[in-house]
Amino acid sequence: MADHHDRARRAAGRRGIMRGAVASMMLAGVPARAADLPPQPKPTLPVEAASDWHFQATIYGWLTAIDGDVGIRSLPAVPIHASVVEVLENLDGAVMGSFLASNGRWLVLTDLVLAKLSHSARIGPTGRTSLDADLSQAIATAAVGAWLPLGIPDVDLAITGGLRYMRLSADMSLTPAGLPFAVSRSQSRSWVDPTVGLAARWTINARWFVNAVADIGGFGVGSKLSSNGYAGLGYMWTPSISTAIGYRYLYEDYEEAGAKGGAFRYNATMHGPTFSLAWHF
Repeated sequence: MADHHDRARRAAGRRGIMRGAVASMMLAGVPARAADLPPQPKPTLPVEAASDWHFQATIYGWLTAIDGDVGIRSLPAVPIHASVVEVLENLDGAVMGSFLASNGRWLVLTDLVLAKLSHSARIGPTGRTSLDADLSQAIATAAVGAWLPLGIPDVDLAITGGLRYMRLSADMSLTPAGLPFAVSRSQSRSWVDPTVGLAARWTINARWFVNAVADIGGFGVGSKLSSNGYAGLGYMWTPSISTAIGYRYLYEDYEEAGAKGGAFRYNATMHGPTFSLAWHF
């Protein structure tokens, strides 16, 4: 009887040991299987893409000469030829600036010139007729362009299309020789010219660059013909600041549509050197 009980106890012990061994193996397998699982990705916050647009704000001075003819109402068109020095002597004030935005594919360019000057001269065959003229001028240009895929290192070229707004206010007084009085007239005109053109940039190296802009317009929509051109050599002092020197001209041939004798006539070229300071951001 005792032997029977001993055999039962030994059998129960063996079964307990086996159950413990199996349980230990099962527990040992848990971390092994967990280690085999791929790591779960950590949640990440969305990153905002950087803007591809770059901007340039420029202030500049234009030392311009003026050559052409101006006619007001019934007065005959009179020649105006003023050198840079003469314009500076008679310049009452001026504000000039431009703004450029580009993303490597498109560009937007705006330009503004506000100027007021006066001019006095002796005209006529004998040079005894006195001319006094005051001229106020506002020129605003806006253009949109597309950069062309030239495939030429460091050279960029874009075709542009835009509008140029012109406003001229002229006061003119003529005093013929031997007369005690003057004949005075005043007139203001404004018009808008469509334009097509080109914009180019040559990056010489990390510091030096060349910019150029040219357009032609009018086509009888506003003026008979309008043309503008600029070329300049620039230097990057820092990644944000540059200066440039260049040369610019602007030609306008405008006559009041459908008018004779009393028409407002302006056929003149402004031209001269420029100097500028630009902020890039």
